[in-house]
Order: sequence, then C-alpha cells, then structure tokens
Amino acid sequence: MQNLNRKEHWENIYQTKELTEVSWYQPTPTTSLDFFTKFNVPKTAKIIDIGGGDSFLVDHLLELGYQDITVLDISAAAIERAKQRLGTRAGEVKWIVADASNFTPSEQYDFWHDRAAFHFLTDEQEISYYIETAHQNITPTGVLVIGTFSEQGPTKCSGIDIKQYSEATMTERFKNHFHKIDSITTDHLTPSGSIQNFVFCSFRKL
Repeated sequence: MQNLNRKEHWENIYQTKELTEVSWYQPTPTTSLDFFTKFNVPKTAKIIDIGGGDSFLVDHLLELGYQDITVLDISAAAIERAKQRLGTRAGEVKWIVADASNFTPSEQYDFWHDRAAFHFLTDEQEISYYIETAHQNITPTGVLVIGTFSEQGPTKCSGIDIKQYSEATMTERFKNHFHKIDSITTDHLTPSGSIQNFVFCSFRKL
C-alpha cells in the first residue's frame, strides 16, 4: 500500500471508529508492560512506542513515572484522541505523526516498542528500512521489542494485508543487526470477541 493511501486509510479508521471498537483496544497492555519490568527499564530511559496511536501504553508508563516517552503514529487523528484522553499529561509526551516505514528519528532510544506497525510492512524495501532505522537509532545497550501477528494469527487487520511471523522468522529477519533475547506468544481478545495470536520478540543490538 502506498504511503499516502496507507495514511488515508488509518485516518479514516480513527475518525469513524470509537476507541473500544478497534481490534487492538487493550485497556491494560500487560504483555508490553511486562517487558519494562523484565529489562528493569530506568524511569529516565528514552522510550518510543511505534504505531502507538491511541494505545493505553503511554498512560501506564506515565503512571509508572517514566519521564521521556515518544509516541509515533501515522494517524494524526489517533494521536489527537490520545492527547484528549490524557489531558494536561499529554504535554509530558513527545508526539510524532509519521509513517513507520520512512520515519527518520531525531534522537536515539533506550527502549523501542512496536506491537502495531511492523506487521503492516509487507514491502521488502520498507521492512529493510525499518530495521536499519531501528539499528541506527537504538542506543548500544538499548532494547527492541516487536510484537506481530503470529503464523496462527490473522492474515488481515482493518482491511489491510499483514505479514505473519514466528519466533524463527523474526529472529532471521533481524539477525544482521540484533541478537534475540527472548520470545513469547500471547492471545489478544478483541472487543468483538475474536482471538488474535501474537508473537513478541525482544532484541539487543549486536
């Protein structure tokens, strides 16, 4: 999907669906939060949530005392919804409207989190660019956590084709720049009652 069409698609989703109607709605993103505990991420760490949209991860991170959080999403409407929800606390967060497939960071991050964007990249050039961008913009001791639809998960999401991964294919995909630390699979229950299986892999730079 061309970048312009992709952006239009997601703006439409966020402008026409309520927060609790989207399949990724998750009031407490336990799996993602557990990685912050696992890696003992300092409260001063530079964190970025790729494809964060109006996810509740940022709310929980603020409550936990994290001080340097960036949320990136292709949809300005999604970010505006998150800002409205957070109210005055939105000013404590850096917000970036950009496509993860061609994003150029202006700083390096200690914790790069993505449970929303990577599996939508199906073009080889976009995938390679994303991985190289992460490699260049994660600190030497930083952590990369990617959550994608597994091979037992859906083949489409919000009307768009996605790319499924397993622990093995994710490890293979990132092996030139990253060492896999751990991998888990988890089921996500959508508001409609369906189950989506995810694989989450954590990495450090080589």
